[in-house]
Amino acid sequence: MINSNNESIADILKSIDEGKTQLPDFQRGWVWEDGRIRALIASISNGYPIGAAMFLQTGGDDIRFKYRLFEGVDKSKENVEPERLVLDGQQRNTSIYRSMYNKKAVETTDGKKKSIKRFYYLNIPRCLDTLTDRIDAVESIPEDKIVKENIGRDIRLDLSTREKEYAEHRFPLNIVFDSQEMMRWQRGYTRYHNSDDVDNNWDKFYDTVIAPMTKYQIPVIQIGNDVPKEAVCQVFENVNQGGVSLTVFELVTATFAADNFELRKDWAEIWKDLSTYRQLYYKRQQSFTGTDFLTALTLLASYEKKNSGIAVSCKKRDVLRLTYADYKKYRNRLIAGVKESTKFLSSQRIFTALDMPYTSQLIPLSVIFAINPNAWFDAGNKKKLEKWYWCGVFGELYGGANETRYVTDILGLMEWVNDDASEPDTVRRSNFHASRLQQLYTRNSAAYKGIMALILKEHALDFIKGTEMDFATFVEEATDIHHIFPQNHCEKSNIDRGLWNSVINKTPIYARTNRIIGGYAPSKYLSSIERNHGVTAEDLNRYLSSHQIDVEAIRNDDFYTYFEKRKQALLDLVERATGKTISGRFDDIQNESSYVDEAEVNEIE
Repeated sequence: MINSNNESIADILKSIDEGKTQLPDFQRGWVWEDGRIRALIASISNGYPIGAAMFLQTGGDDIRFKYRLFEGVDKSKENVEPERLVLDGQQRNTSIYRSMYNKKAVETTDGKKKSIKRFYYLNIPRCLDTLTDRIDAVESIPEDKIVKENIGRDIRLDLSTREKEYAEHRFPLNIVFDSQEMMRWQRGYTRYHNSDDVDNNWDKFYDTVIAPMTKYQIPVIQIGNDVPKEAVCQVFENVNQGGVSLTVFELVTATFAADNFELRKDWAEIWKDLSTYRQLYYKRQQSFTGTDFLTALTLLASYEKKNSGIAVSCKKRDVLRLTYADYKKYRNRLIAGVKESTKFLSSQRIFTALDMPYTSQLIPLSVIFAINPNAWFDAGNKKKLEKWYWCGVFGELYGGANETRYVTDILGLMEWVNDDASEPDTVRRSNFHASRLQQLYTRNSAAYKGIMALILKEHALDFIKGTEMDFATFVEEATDIHHIFPQNHCEKSNIDRGLWNSVINKTPIYARTNRIIGGYAPSKYLSSIERNHGVTAEDLNRYLSSHQIDVEAIRNDDFYTYFEKRKQALLDLVERATGKTISGRFDDIQNESSYVDEAEVNEIE
C-alpha cells in the first residue's frame, strides 16, 4: 500500500537520530555543498516548500535491503533495526539533520568542491529586516567559529563562546529542535543584553522564524512493505529524476548486501577481466553492463529450471527476484559464455565495441554459449547461430524492448539444434528490403555496422599494403569507415548526396591509406597508389575486388555503374549471411533517396 500525508521535520529528524529512519545501501553518499545547504535553510525559515520525501516501510518478505545510518548519526545506533528507509529526499533530510539537529560541524564542500566544515547561524537583525533576503541572514561559519579576513590576519567575527554569540546576535541553528537548549540560549541572550528592545526583537524573531521552523512539515509518501520490489524501483525512478538513478543493478546490489555479498565489488572484478575484450570495451565504449550481466544470468537460471515448471523469463521483475544462490551457481558459467560470445563476434569480423551492431544481442548470445558451449563447435550448428545473428542485425529486431525476444530466441535456438525445421522467431521474422541499404548513412544503424562486418568477413584487403583487415591489423592500423568515391570529388561532380554518402559508397580503410586517397577522383588516387607505392595494377585490382568494388567502373570514375554493382554485391552478402531472399533488388537507384532522412544523409562519417 502507498499512502501520503504531511509529517513535521522535527519528527523526521528525531527518527533519523534514533536510527529508526535509515538509508538503503544503494543510495549514494551525501553530496550537497555549502551554498545549497544555506538555500535549503532559508526556504524552511521562510516556510517555502522544499519537496516531498518518500519512505519505504521495512519488514516485508519481498524487499530485504542492507541499510545504513544517515551521515552524522552516532555509530551506537548501528544495531538499531530501522522502521523505514528513505528512497527520495536523502540529500535534503541529511542537510537538515546535519545543519539543524546534529551538534557536530557539518562536513561539506565550498563552491570549488573543496572540503570544509561548517556551523550554520541565523543573523537575527537581518532576519527581522524585511528588505534583506533570508539567504543573506543564513551564515556559514568555520568549525572553530571564527571568521577571519586579510589572509587570516584579522578576526572579523568570533562566535566561539555562547557569550560571543549573544554579543553578535547570531542564533546557532543546530539547537532549533532542542527545546531545552534553545530556552537556555534565549535566557542567556536576553540576560546578556538586558534590554527591552532586544527582548522585543527576540519575541518577534521567535514568532516569525523559529516557531514556524519547528512546526515545518513536508509531504511524505509512505510505501508499505507489501509493495513489490519492481514497483519500488519504478516509483523511485519516477520521483527521483534529478538524483541518482535506481537501476536494476543497484536494487539487486542492495538485496544481495542483505546476504553480506558485495555485488558491486564482484562485478568490478568480473568487468576487470571482461573489459580486456575489445568487443566489450573499446575507446570508452562499453557494450556490456552490470545490468546486462544480471539480465543474462536471470535468463540462464530460468532456462535451466524450465523443466521444474519455472517460466523462462528475464523481465525487470524477474531480475529483481534473482536470488544470491542462483547468482553464485550460474556466475562462472555466464562469464565463460560472455567470453565465448566475443570469439564468435571475432569470427564474424566484429572486432570492437564501437562496431557492435546491437549490444543487446550480446545477452542471448552469451546465454546460448553458457547453456551448451559444445553445441556450437558443430559446423551445422555454428551456421545456424550465424544465420540467427545476422537475421537479428539485418532484420533490425533488437532495437527496442527485447526481454521477450531474448526468451523466444534462446528457446528457439536450442530447439533448432535438434530440429532443422524449427527456426527461431528472429530468423522467421527477419526481412531486409533492398531499398534499406541505400538509407544507411551512419553507425547509428545496426545494419550499417553489419554491412561493414560482412565486407571484412570477405577478407577485405588494404588498398596499399594488401594485408587483410583481421583482428590484429584492424586496430593497429586505426581502420575506419571512409568513402570510396571521396566526398570532395562527388560534390564537384554533382552526384546526389543521398547516393555518395550511403553505406554503398563506404568501406573499411586503414587511416594512412585514407590520407593518401584524399579527395581525388578514384582514377587519380588509384594511379597514385600504383605510381608512388609500388602496387601493381593486378594486385590493386585484387584489393579493390575484395571490397566488393567493380574494378572497371571505379577505374573509369563511372559512379553510377560502380554504385549499382556494389549495391548488388553487398545485397549478395546480406542474402548469404541471413539465408533470406532480398526483395526490391533492381529498383531504380535514382528514386531511392526520397525515402531517407535528410539529417542522416547530411551526416558524414
